[in-house]
Amino acid sequence: MTVSLVVVSHSDKIADGAAELAAQMAPDVLILPAGGTTDGRIGTSLEKVLAALGSLAEDGEAVVLADLGSAVMTAESALEFADRPASVLLADAPLVEGLVAAAVAAQGGAGMLAVKHAAEAAGRPSHPHDLRVQSVAAGPASGLGPDFTGDFELINQAGMHARPAAKIAGGLAALDAEVTVNGVDGASIMALMTLSAGQGSVLHVEAWGQDAERAVNYVGGLVQAGFGEP
Repeated sequence: MTVSLVVVSHSDKIADGAAELAAQMAPDVLILPAGGTTDGRIGTSLEKVLAALGSLAEDGEAVVLADLGSAVMTAESALEFADRPASVLLADAPLVEGLVAAAVAAQGGAGMLAVKHAAEAAGRPSHPHDLRVQSVAAGPASGLGPDFTGDFELINQAGMHARPAAKIAGGLAALDAEVTVNGVDGASIMALMTLSAGQGSVLHVEAWGQDAERAVNYVGGLVQAGFGEP
């Protein structure tokens, strides 16, 4: 069963808008907004969060994201009162970028812990890895030992915009690997968008860790499929 997401915000419009944006990347993921107070004011509502959690399936799991301090406290209180607290995790992540990354990971079938990790990885500062890869491959991933690299040419017309960045970041964040794309953190949507890589640009992917090869092949598969775009 796909992991669901709950969005806790001081504003119902922010919660609804963030959920709508993430749903564009993950149409099969249940995303439940719980923003504002019950009477429509700015603030948070324990009742709204509990209602969202209560709408999950009996065996469903969820990751909760919140925007500001008191929203986090409201979410924590809701977890204490939840019928199945072990089936819900609170992510320490930026609301919009974390939600999109979590949604992409959930859409890909990641489990609850991996979805939480994807959300939290979206808030990591981006920086190049300080290790050197031993070989560079054109096309499919290759490498020696734990390091894998790949070079992939963008074929979709729009290049690296928000949707491809979200697909890359969300999938990579759910893997046990550190990945850079052209020197920036592959698990950061914003970092990937700063590349301003257009059609014909080459993405150089470097990965370290247990899932390094999977990570490089994951990015390569997305790029070579044009991210499902023209």
